[in-house]
Amino acid sequence: MTQRRFDDGTDSDDVPEWADQVMATVAAEVRRRRKELGWSAQDLADKCDEIGHPIPRNVIANMESGRRAGLPLVDVMVLAKALNTPPICLIYPVGYVEDVQQLPLEHPTSTLDALNWFTGEDTELGAEDDMLRYFRAHHAAERTFKAARQEEEYARYHAETAPNADRKAEALRTQARAAQEAEAAKVRLRRVRAFIREEGVTPPFLWPDIATEVDPSETDSNPTEENDL
Repeated sequence: MTQRRFDDGTDSDDVPEWADQVMATVAAEVRRRRKELGWSAQDLADKCDEIGHPIPRNVIANMESGRRAGLPLVDVMVLAKALNTPPICLIYPVGYVEDVQQLPLEHPTSTLDALNWFTGEDTELGAEDDMLRYFRAHHAAERTFKAARQEEEYARYHAETAPNADRKAEALRTQARAAQEAEAAKVRLRRVRAFIREEGVTPPFLWPDIATEVDPSETDSNPTEENDL
């Protein structure tokens, strides 16, 4: 199948249909990754069967050769798991394919830009994407909080066991900086969790050792600060 035109109105009868291009990209990446692992089509079929979603060898062979017209999303997910790669990397193989056509009738764009659009990492997000932004902000703040607390404890130990005054002073400075970072991350976590609750959604789970410090019941956030997320 072919697509009739791009968005500039020019005829492109020799250009494969967008859906065919997506299918061909996935098939080529499955084949590349399979051969990289030194597997036969049967080896890959066996891996899929172990996962619990059988994809027969002939289906894999037909897909890779272009004889299969379509590929269900569930198959892409299982193939990616079997090949030990993220599903998104089968659709947008960054580094192996320079450009892809993001949507029908559009000119090709960089594979990385298309991947960022697909995963919601594109900077041009609308209001309907706020929850995704909140959860990502929550994850980042939680990770920062954990790292800062670990660095603080590490620095405290070195301050207590320092062999001389200079080493102790250096460790204390590191401890103070880490404590500030942890406090900032804790405040950010509280704010993000407050925004999430305002939307009627349950915030992500926090392990007790973190929850006791963050104390979700205390929301010192201000909705007007939402753009800081």
